[in-house]
Amino acid sequence: MINRILIRQKVVQMLYAYLLTRSDFKIEQAPERHTRDSACAYKSYLELLMLILELSGQSVNPDGRRPDLLAEGKNALATAKIVSSLTTDSDLREVIVRRGATMGRLDGILPGLYKAIAESHIYGEYSRKRTRTLADDVMLWKVLLPTVIAKYKPLTDALRAEEGFTMAGWEKGVEMAIKTLDGYSDQRTSLAEARRQLTIALDKSYELYHALLLLMVEITNMQAQRIEANKNKYLPTPEDLNPNMRMVNNRLVHAIANHPDMEAFLKDHPISWEADLFLVKDLLDTIVTSQIYRDYMNSADSSWESDCAFWREVYKSIILPSDALAEALESKNVYWNDDLHIMGTFVLKTIKQLEKANPEELTHLLPQYKDEEDAEFGPKLFIDTINNRETYRGYIDRFIKQDWDPERIAFMDVVVLLTAISELINFPAIPLPVTINEYIDIAADYSTPKSGQFVNGILYSVARYLNEEGIINKQ
Repeated sequence: MINRILIRQKVVQMLYAYLLTRSDFKIEQAPERHTRDSACAYKSYLELLMLILELSGQSVNPDGRRPDLLAEGKNALATAKIVSSLTTDSDLREVIVRRGATMGRLDGILPGLYKAIAESHIYGEYSRKRTRTLADDVMLWKVLLPTVIAKYKPLTDALRAEEGFTMAGWEKGVEMAIKTLDGYSDQRTSLAEARRQLTIALDKSYELYHALLLLMVEITNMQAQRIEANKNKYLPTPEDLNPNMRMVNNRLVHAIANHPDMEAFLKDHPISWEADLFLVKDLLDTIVTSQIYRDYMNSADSSWESDCAFWREVYKSIILPSDALAEALESKNVYWNDDLHIMGTFVLKTIKQLEKANPEELTHLLPQYKDEEDAEFGPKLFIDTINNRETYRGYIDRFIKQDWDPERIAFMDVVVLLTAISELINFPAIPLPVTINEYIDIAADYSTPKSGQFVNGILYSVARYLNEEGIINKQ
């Protein structure tokens, strides 16, 4: 079973990887080599991005002036997801501060340009759609830029009259703006991929649970092969010819190997330890030289319960703490070492559960999630953190001490805090101490030695503020 402790870890891991590399818009940098064409291209490029905002009803003029582009207020461009990303991009905001005032010179042109856009075929199709996807937004502007905006004569006439204008530079600027829109589309695709990777990571954790249970079967099979090989030695001993078969005949191992849940899972997920024979051998050697093994093989108790107890103790004392197992898991999946402790706990829980069951009527193996609420917990936490990261970052910055440089805070600490705040706000049934303690542990495990203390202090302050503002009701 994948519990919420592991889900939180996976969400933080995936958010860290995604947020570390994402940028909704990658604003082009000014050219290093300044020619008349390159200077005009870069100026045109920035103005086209700001023009998208103006045409969408988002004024970039410092005084907030904006021509009334559509009196009835049905500007379909204003609802595009691209607009919100453009307006929150820090690089573009800086550009707006520097250049926003100069956009006022185009105020007289914008109503006519908007009319030309509104009369275009692609805008007509776009505005009639009940729901508009990100792909629709990107495609709209990628088509409007070269076919309507770049060809709108009053605009090009106004720009031609300005010093430094070149037609080659203007055309290059249009190409750069289209490239930025393509980049935005790619980044949004990366969000979908990050969301998909979260699902894969959680599925892989459940796969590890089955792989660990299967390990007892592989170890037992190797022991059976050894016994058979010893019988066929040139000079076998009496012990070789009449071996103690108790471990090989362990009923729990046979129950796991033939369990309907295990068979069904392996049918869809063909996992095995065949490529890890040295690991299986190392674990078997350690087991057969242990006191656990000697006590089990010599015990008069040959019950189902003793068979289960043997493997439960072997997992707890030999298999799960094994460095060789940790190395093998690291080579199989980048996250499995992190998952081992929790999945190992559930393996022990499964054996304990089976120990209490009738071996003829075995209970099910643990499901991937306890219930549908747990299954939805990770995706909801991930998406909400992404969608509201700016708001949540504002809560964090509010309580960062004045002598702390926000830019020098470990990025993992920021991700942990963003995720924790999302949980505080969106999961009212989870008690405040549970959320805070869980994310303190995650910060301590994945970030710096002082991160746990830092996360603790900020989270308590944010929680108190959210309670005071009525955003949450948790004590």
